[in-house]
Amino acid sequence: MDFGLVLQTDPPASRVVGLMRRAERNGFRYGWTFDSAVLWQEPFVVYSRILEHTTKLIVGPMVTNPGTRTWEVTASAFATLNEMYGNRTVCGIGRGDSAMRVVGRKPNTLARVGEAIGVIRDLAEGREAEVDGQTLRLPWVRDGKLPVWMAAYGPKALAMAGEKADGFILQLADPYLTESMVEAVRTAASDAGRDPASVTICVAAPAYVGDDLAHAREQCRWFGGMVGNHVADLVTRYGEHSGLVPDALTDYIKQREGYDYSHHGRAGNPSADFVPDEIVDRFCLLGPAEAHIEKLRALRALGVDQFAVYNMHDAKEATIDAYGSEIIPALQN
Repeated sequence: MDFGLVLQTDPPASRVVGLMRRAERNGFRYGWTFDSAVLWQEPFVVYSRILEHTTKLIVGPMVTNPGTRTWEVTASAFATLNEMYGNRTVCGIGRGDSAMRVVGRKPNTLARVGEAIGVIRDLAEGREAEVDGQTLRLPWVRDGKLPVWMAAYGPKALAMAGEKADGFILQLADPYLTESMVEAVRTAASDAGRDPASVTICVAAPAYVGDDLAHAREQCRWFGGMVGNHVADLVTRYGEHSGLVPDALTDYIKQREGYDYSHHGRAGNPSADFVPDEIVDRFCLLGPAEAHIEKLRALRALGVDQFAVYNMHDAKEATIDAYGSEIIPALQN
């Protein structure tokens, strides 16, 4: 199993770079960041520094979207980093939550996401692609490689991930939900004539190592609020108890009253007060190292290839170090 570290690009950027260097020293292979231009600093600028100060770490957004940047600009940014540092990027992409809503736009349609996956990958790898009716190619790209991984929850998005993406990002670590969603992605890949095993499965969630479970829950409760934004969209689209979205995913948002993006992805987010302890425990990895190892082994048995640690709490360094000394070695046996 691979491991990734997920950060927000809060200033100073040097701290983000430092945490990513620490992660690489501790055995993490991927360095991810949020991508929301108003809420945080520009990630592609920070990626350049991370790549310069690491040797093998693969970096990318979790996740970008096809609405806040034109597709040729996104492809060019990835291709430039790859030319400079040797194909060490990955493009996580989704419909756009905070990046779009904070500036008053609606998230992108799935059709637009699906089209963007192919265009961005083709351009970044040096092939022709059509953008707004114009055939384009980046003539300077040589031997470029850009895997594109799609974040998804709902049935149509899961199907698209299986049909089009190189990887699937699931932003929660509940084994019950992971099993059904991984199965949906793999079935879609097979139906599309693809090898299901060719789609990399990445589960991303907060992890907090320690014995004080109550404190860990409070540090990670924000994640249930963030996931709740996507779940609310699914309920609007498919309705409650539709059979298309698991009740285990939708039931907990009934007390949700809205969301303030100024606290997005942060410990103490007041918009996450509705999230019960049970959901925090199911969606996140909490407790001593042994509890993390047990849950990660269960996820690995379901086909998860990477666990990406959302590291937005008061124990960033301690979590990275605990994973490096105890948890990552146990999952590589």
